[in-house]
Amino acid sequence: MSAPINSPRKKRDPRNGLRMSATFATIFTILGHTVFGFEQPVVHVFVAVGTGYLCALFFELVDARANGIVPMFMGGGIRKAVDFLLPAHMTSITLSFLLYFNQRLWIMALTVAIALGSKYVLRVRQNGRLQHFMNPSNIGIAVVLLVYQWSGFIPWNFTINIHGVWDWLVPLIIVLLGFRLNLLFTGRLPTVAAWLGTFILIGVARAWVQDTPVLAQLVVLTGIPNVLFTFYMITDPQTSPSRLRSQIFFGGGIACVYFLLLTLHVQYMAFYSVTIVCAMRGLCLFALTLRAPATEPATVRGVAAQEI
Repeated sequence: MSAPINSPRKKRDPRNGLRMSATFATIFTILGHTVFGFEQPVVHVFVAVGTGYLCALFFELVDARANGIVPMFMGGGIRKAVDFLLPAHMTSITLSFLLYFNQRLWIMALTVAIALGSKYVLRVRQNGRLQHFMNPSNIGIAVVLLVYQWSGFIPWNFTINIHGVWDWLVPLIIVLLGFRLNLLFTGRLPTVAAWLGTFILIGVARAWVQDTPVLAQLVVLTGIPNVLFTFYMITDPQTSPSRLRSQIFFGGGIACVYFLLLTLHVQYMAFYSVTIVCAMRGLCLFALTLRAPATEPATVRGVAAQEI
């Protein structure tokens, strides 16, 4: 029997989206090392996840002590502790299969530490509380690829062992799961649409100007790394805007910076473009906090910040 028309609809718990994402990332990693053909050693996973858990707990303890508050993983039982570690798990396990460091495991640990540490260092006040504005996984990747240029990102190794229909089915499953995640939990489908739409428009324009095939400009979107980038990285609800107008500017801005860096022959454009756009958004949010009157309620300042 359907619910009464005037009955309030039950609001979805956003933590369920995070739980689903963490579960998917874990299953994808297991399949990657057993079926798909990941080239990174399995030890990368254990180093990344172990470092991620330790860093998350340590950084939270230090931050809570500095601010005189109770750490977020305490006072709610094992479930609260698990929910607290889910973002660190997502970041760590993602980094374990996106990057390749050969036998230099300390670089993997450093990348995870930079990613999680950015959540406590690069913050701005929103809705009366400090909120990080840089995408953790992305900033970790961007910093390490820039500083340690002998490290690498392997975009072709995700499904090297599967062929035929599975070459299409695996990306399709990832797209459908990502679409569901952003439709039901994050509300970031406008960001996805703005990123893809702007990318396609600029790609078609480049093909016309350079007299090259359009597919040569757009084929990069079909790879699994870019599918993950589109549906799971740029749509991070903690580091992307929620308002429709802001989402359009955010997604479109990433595509514009991507092609600008491509024109300048900069490698790893996707990661650097997100870094640049998130940093610009963070500066705008910080400027809003400076302009807000000292007597303005924290909630009002938060509303203004959400427009960026």
